[in-house]
Amino acid sequence: MDTFEQKLVALRHAFHKSPEIGFALDRTKARVADALRDLGLEVHEGAGVVGILRAGTGNRAIGLRADMDALPIQERGTQDHVSEIEGAMHACGHDGHMTMLLGAAETLAKDGGFDGTVVFLFQPNEEHGLGAQAMIAEGVLERFPVEEVYAIHNLPGAPVGQVSTRKGLICNSESLFEIRIKGQGGHASMPHVGVDALTVGSEMVLALQTVIARKMAPGSGAVLSVTEFLTDGQRNVLPGEAVLKGEARARAPEDRIALETHMRRLVEGIAAAHGVKAEMSFETEFIETINASGPVEAVYRAAESAGLAVVKERPSMSFSEDFAHFAAAVPGCFLLMGNGEDGAHGQPLHSDTYDFNDALLTQGAAFWASLVRDRLKTERTDP
Repeated sequence: MDTFEQKLVALRHAFHKSPEIGFALDRTKARVADALRDLGLEVHEGAGVVGILRAGTGNRAIGLRADMDALPIQERGTQDHVSEIEGAMHACGHDGHMTMLLGAAETLAKDGGFDGTVVFLFQPNEEHGLGAQAMIAEGVLERFPVEEVYAIHNLPGAPVGQVSTRKGLICNSESLFEIRIKGQGGHASMPHVGVDALTVGSEMVLALQTVIARKMAPGSGAVLSVTEFLTDGQRNVLPGEAVLKGEARARAPEDRIALETHMRRLVEGIAAAHGVKAEMSFETEFIETINASGPVEAVYRAAESAGLAVVKERPSMSFSEDFAHFAAAVPGCFLLMGNGEDGAHGQPLHSDTYDFNDALLTQGAAFWASLVRDRLKTERTDP
């Protein structure tokens, strides 16, 4: 293991040992900002951390994003670098994403090989779909305009370093819904006196299953799941109120809108049939992630130049990604990079025994450097 790789491994382990959640990333942001300053980059701090690296006289700029937040999960791994924070863990590999991007910053700061500006975007609160919007609301894309933006996510179960992505949709949207039913509670021995909110809610749960089966086109890939059913009932008390919670995912904005429309019709109709009130909220936290053609082709070239295996036009992913907001504002590409197939590296994302693969750190840094040199070379003939 050479000195550069050792440095990246030590940095990744430091991130992993001290995970932070959401926007409360004081230690993490300080470590990122210090590392960028040590490399001589211009650093700006706000909701996230932005590093600016310029070379040559070119006026073009691209953005590279890494997410910084961890998850509220108690780690059960056996590595020497397990989380030292109770109830918090880097179970999605954001510790590795940060380290790969910092490795790329070091490579590019020392060796150059590009003409223009690289904007390193270290984003908070990806897991709740709020961090990209917070940075955009602060004006990050106006203060540091970029022509294109890119992001990497590791993929357990795929060979180490294998790059895969596709043009168009790469990740689904995620919308959270909540349905509040207000009936009339009463004694369990006299159900006819009131309107049991639990029975009404149960009817809604079953009816909502028909939205995907009978209202959406086959092959739409839409998903609707009721995940919580809460009432104020007791052993001999019929509930007067019930709350249904869940999520809906879609591959296209029109399908997301259709899901909400069909759900509202069912909820309103069933509530009216039982003579109760029902209110429904439908909040989209993650919009669909759409990759632009030019950036995707650039990723293919950069991966091949870095000696990485490439899977082109891979199937889209069912999970959601906060990077979608950056890609909606600027043409971009979200790509997957294999984390390995065995042991902790092959465990599912968000598993309490998952771990980012250190073997991926130098490969990811090399890919980022290759991409920058592809997009910010002096002469470019591709679109």
